[in-house]
Amino acid sequence: MGETGGYFPRWQLKAEGRILPDERLPAGQTMVLGLQHVVAMFGSTVLAPIIMGFDPNVSIFFSGLSTLIFFVAVGGRVPSYLGSSFAFIGPVLAATGAVAGAPNPNIGLALGGIIAAGALYALIGVIVTLAGHRWIERLMPPVLTGAIVAAIGLVLAPIAIASASGTSPANPGGDQLSRWVAILTFAAVGAVAVYAPGMARRLPILIGGALAYLAYLVLANGLGLGAPINFAGVAAAPWFGWPHFTAPVFSASAMTLIAPVVVILVAENLGHIKAISAMTGRNLDPYLGRAFIGDGIATMFSGAFGGTGMTTYAENMGVMAVTRIFSTLVFLVAAAIAILLGFSPKFGALIQTIPGPVIGGLSIVVFGLIAATAGRIWVENKVDFGEPRNLITVGVALVLGAGNFKLAVAGFTLDGIGTATIGAIVLYHALGWASLTNHRN
Repeated sequence: MGETGGYFPRWQLKAEGRILPDERLPAGQTMVLGLQHVVAMFGSTVLAPIIMGFDPNVSIFFSGLSTLIFFVAVGGRVPSYLGSSFAFIGPVLAATGAVAGAPNPNIGLALGGIIAAGALYALIGVIVTLAGHRWIERLMPPVLTGAIVAAIGLVLAPIAIASASGTSPANPGGDQLSRWVAILTFAAVGAVAVYAPGMARRLPILIGGALAYLAYLVLANGLGLGAPINFAGVAAAPWFGWPHFTAPVFSASAMTLIAPVVVILVAENLGHIKAISAMTGRNLDPYLGRAFIGDGIATMFSGAFGGTGMTTYAENMGVMAVTRIFSTLVFLVAAAIAILLGFSPKFGALIQTIPGPVIGGLSIVVFGLIAATAGRIWVENKVDFGEPRNLITVGVALVLGAGNFKLAVAGFTLDGIGTATIGAIVLYHALGWASLTNHRN
């Protein structure tokens, strides 16, 4: 075991078996594993900014910097990679009025809201550090976190379908090629996830998306069945250059729409640390507040220059589960690689050539998985749906999210995610108070 006397561990060399957070592999293996984590997070971290209309190059760049910030915040003791959070997609599109997959004309408004969410997240981290984390688990028990996660997936469903159908202001009905390519995309993702050998099975978004991209290239550029992919931007882009940063714009309405996402980020990070604790056999709860602070500061820093909101990544947790390698030094390497990719405009231009129906097909998978994750939360925590309080709370949250129920409050408008999140928390605890009162009587 590594020595843990200082703020950072003194990583001890270990060449085989399970590698714990304060242990390290030889340098060559550490480099390869760092690259593997970048590949694992790549599909989702690129997809989220594309859907929101952000520059994916900037988001990749800040995912690397955010991982470094998180590493410092937790003293190098919690293995984690930070990437673009999908929880921001719905609120960002609602706050900016942007079309999914198209450049966002009001990205500054989104950035102001992302910074506000990051500040609130860091504040929660400070409170957790001072007062402990049990109050979070009481405020948001599994029945609530599941309901909120499901609502996010459902409110995003129309966005995925619009992109998969090829709809636009010029073509409101969409087209059949887009629909078939979207179907091919999520079928390819599913096939990779189920049938691919070895580590390839851990990269379904990346490999499935690449296969669908090649299929569209053949159908559109080769056979002329659709709008061809234009590679002129890739040819013109330099290999190396500064990312295109964007300044935030602070709007009370946008911040009110986006800030409630913090509830999801807290739930994600809490679940991540609980899972890593189980896999390593170590109690990482004492680092929970510092993890929230690190993620919050990283989100603020990313939003200040044009990046997306950040969160811990399940894809990287899957890689750790498969490899049984939890050394936090691996994530320093992954962060450095992501930062280098952020300095390549040619890489960013290539990402921008991904066809809309491929993005739509990937969105169907990702948003569906977000909604389906709720079921896993409920099952693993044995949530009792025979209890009316649980059943009514979840039912209301799902419909508010699926119907994108909007509510004007004090001059601000909450979209489906906001109403489902706040409504579920208020309703659940109000019904709990009523049950407690009736029981006493």
